[in-house]
Amino acid sequence: MIIAIDQSTSATKALLFDEQCRLLARADKEHRQYYPREGWVEHDAEEIYDNMVEVIRQVVSDACVAKPHSPQSVGGPFTIAITNQRETVVVWDKATGKPISHAVVWQDTRGAELCRTLQAQGHGPMVMERAGLLIDPNFSATCVAWLLDNIPDARQQAESGQLLMGTIDTWLIWKLTGGKVHATDTTNASRTLLFNIHTMQWDDDLLALFRIPRTMMPSVLPCDAVYGETTVEGLFSEPVKIAGVLGDSHGALAGQMCFSEGMGKVTYGTGSSVMVNIGTKPLTPPKGLVTSVAFSLLGKHYYGYEGNIYSTGATLKWIADQLKMVDHPREMEALATSVPSSGGVYIVPAFSGLGAPWWRSDVKGAVLGLTFATTKAHFMRAALESIALQVTDLVGAMTRATGEPLREIAADGGPTKNMFLMQLQADLLSTPVVCTEVDDASALGAAVMAGFATGLWHSFDEVAALRKVTSVIKPQADRHEDLYQGWLKAVGQLL
Repeated sequence: MIIAIDQSTSATKALLFDEQCRLLARADKEHRQYYPREGWVEHDAEEIYDNMVEVIRQVVSDACVAKPHSPQSVGGPFTIAITNQRETVVVWDKATGKPISHAVVWQDTRGAELCRTLQAQGHGPMVMERAGLLIDPNFSATCVAWLLDNIPDARQQAESGQLLMGTIDTWLIWKLTGGKVHATDTTNASRTLLFNIHTMQWDDDLLALFRIPRTMMPSVLPCDAVYGETTVEGLFSEPVKIAGVLGDSHGALAGQMCFSEGMGKVTYGTGSSVMVNIGTKPLTPPKGLVTSVAFSLLGKHYYGYEGNIYSTGATLKWIADQLKMVDHPREMEALATSVPSSGGVYIVPAFSGLGAPWWRSDVKGAVLGLTFATTKAHFMRAALESIALQVTDLVGAMTRATGEPLREIAADGGPTKNMFLMQLQADLLSTPVVCTEVDDASALGAAVMAGFATGLWHSFDEVAALRKVTSVIKPQADRHEDLYQGWLKAVGQLL
């Protein structure tokens, strides 16, 4: 059995899958969000690790509930896989294992000034050619550079080899193995601005550009590798394997079985990722998008065009938690469908700037089109529409670049249960939206990689046969063209 850890922006989940990719048990625990200054977003990396241990204990206990022995004596049949919030980065002391600060989250914009400086100096084309990415504070390198420059003695410690860095997967692996393994996978590496997606190595020129010592960097392994062993703080009587690691968006691509060129997916989470498999060559992305390693599997590297939206599910959570307009986002669909339209209201949720395809970290969020006739229902509908409209921006950029429409788009994440949103998405894209049985496709993708790593599967066809489609939402006649043109006008006002 495979315990897939899905360490997301808001919570840590453990999902137990069997050899048929059936979900047997799950546990999750939220972690605290820190906003110490405007534009700063942080997590406590040690809290995240502790939460991971707790949810693993819970699913193991659930799996062993019918057995006469305690979970602490369980060993052998489990493998631990990891998928994680990407770009969020931790820097820690190699000797003590203590982070030098909170983890800097992918939503954080403190690296914006460095990005503007490097762009003004003309480094953008070189970075895009080697890393496949735009110079943007969303990616890990600028956050690490900021920490080294602003925490007392950090740069000196880094240059003397005392500090390590890593995305959340690296941190969890290091902790699980008691500091024996400092490693990441190719997908997370490809989101740092420091990894050359052609050579599949850390790039000396990129490291020099951001002034990050190579000694801080983890080893880079394929997604279907065995990373090490762990007892999970003594939970298991014998060490179990850590196998199968990749970033959450890449996990969703694999979990949706998008193994063939031209297949794509949308992950609806705190933010959203649209990714399309472009095969085994790292093609130059269309303007406003990036090229990342989609996954490394069975001895090959597969690449993807990708666009990232900073705030989709986060917008709904903001409305519920901060504005208190509803108790829970699940209440929004009924309100949204109680009115025939949003009444000309547009919410542009640039809480951390605008991501792809605009890439404007300086833009702030806005609500446009308010009148005295605007009700809470119009506001809810506009919030849900903002998610579908942002996804449409990205898919449009991809299809214009390839000249080919997508055959279908696979969807995963909690918001896929919102049928208003799914139907609107299909209508705007003029493409069927396919939802599968497992909401947490990222975790399933990690489990798939673990299965390949441990010899459970040996081909794409073996795994793809296990895909369980629950619904296919076909586009209706109305593409809502007026709605989309109004969205472009609203965004244009902010730009």
